[in-house]
Amino acid sequence: MIYTVTLNPALDYVIQVDHFQPGRINRNRKENIFFGGKGINVSCILNELGVKSTALGFIAGFTGRSLRDGLKNMGITADFTEVREGMTRINVKMKSDEETEINGMGPLITESDFVQMKEKIRTLRKQDILILSGSIPSCMDSDAYERIIECLQEPACLIVDAEKNLLLPILKYRPFLIKPNTIELEEISGKKLNTTEEIVLQARRLQAMGARNVLVSRAKEGAVLIEESGRVIFQDAAHGTVVNSVGAGDSMVAGFLAGWIQTGDSAYALKLGTACGGATAFHTGLAERNEIEEVLASLKEYEVQKKRG
Repeated sequence: MIYTVTLNPALDYVIQVDHFQPGRINRNRKENIFFGGKGINVSCILNELGVKSTALGFIAGFTGRSLRDGLKNMGITADFTEVREGMTRINVKMKSDEETEINGMGPLITESDFVQMKEKIRTLRKQDILILSGSIPSCMDSDAYERIIECLQEPACLIVDAEKNLLLPILKYRPFLIKPNTIELEEISGKKLNTTEEIVLQARRLQAMGARNVLVSRAKEGAVLIEESGRVIFQDAAHGTVVNSVGAGDSMVAGFLAGWIQTGDSAYALKLGTACGGATAFHTGLAERNEIEEVLASLKEYEVQKKRG
């Protein structure tokens, strides 16, 4: 079974306002509510691809129950830990002449709540897959991901998609896959990475620190996978008009995982991941299966570099 962890989920209220004017009454031209959170995004795309998963994390209040019920209606299994104080965030994302975001606070998560969620993690077995992605709420300690991993009774397959300060301490646990983007890789290295060779070199350094496979998303430059074996695989980006960057990286993680589970071929997994990321980027909200298949069919074949660079 696949388990996704979203410690800081949200309902994303996305509105379109023509020529927003501060201090005056503005009316929406278009509005949507999406179930937000990086792990939840992964579960949603996996569901589109016919791969089942269970969403874990924290919810609170009527917004949290709406999130849980909404995922259930989509056919996604959720086993959230419900906390008492506060409510699941509502993030307002306004698209106008400029994009504006107002993110909610989120609930208060106590140590008792965290222990309750970890008890769910303890039931995972060696054949299970655990995906840790996204930020940690400000009310939780920064080592929350480490504490989750340490409570595993058996060494489940681990996938991590998180920023520098959360990712680096996890590498010693030898995650099966990490997925930094180019900007995150530059933050880790402390310098600008101007060439593909520099990106591959920095990814290999993360492998030396423990990561088994490193998938680097490069926006319009496509993606590159550095396998545990040392093989490097390049995939060109999908072509289309980007209208939404939110969830594209999560879609790539889900597509890669689905492709790897279904075929055992990491090159095909990279291609499917790229298609999922592109399909989400080209549409409002997360991509649907027909949109993913359309982008997948348009992608060029991958390239393989067998020798170490």
